[in-house]
Amino acid sequence: MANQDTGYYQELRTKFKSWLQTDEGKDHKWQEYLLAAPDLFHLLCKLTIDKDVPVKEKAKLAGAIAYFVSPIDLIPEAIVGPIGYIDDICLAAYVLNQVVNNTDPEVIKRHWAGEGDVLELIQRIIRKADDMIGSGLWQKLKNMIKQ
Repeated sequence: MANQDTGYYQELRTKFKSWLQTDEGKDHKWQEYLLAAPDLFHLLCKLTIDKDVPVKEKAKLAGAIAYFVSPIDLIPEAIVGPIGYIDDICLAAYVLNQVVNNTDPEVIKRHWAGEGDVLELIQRIIRKADDMIGSGLWQKLKNMIKQ
């Protein structure tokens, strides 16, 4: 998993760096969250191999990883570009929030490669998810993951 997540992580970082140079990217209202996509993906991958994460939570993490890499999802990246990662980010935050609730939060923090407080970022994404993707899609995403 480590080699696979590193390649995809770098691919995502490159994609978002390029997007930031465009007129759409540099002024997009969800830019902060979109920029966190590679780090959220990396975190999901690291947590799946951490011995301190319960197996039940690892299954949810694996589902979120699969959703991230799948070309077919509710907002397809192939059609809308980097904006299409908004649903992936929301699902990642939802799953990570469940992991935080069922695992020591320090486990999540020790694998965070991004900037700022990951626990606060997760909460901000969850609070904004309705605005980012719409309540109908947000509910569909939440329904995909069993509590």
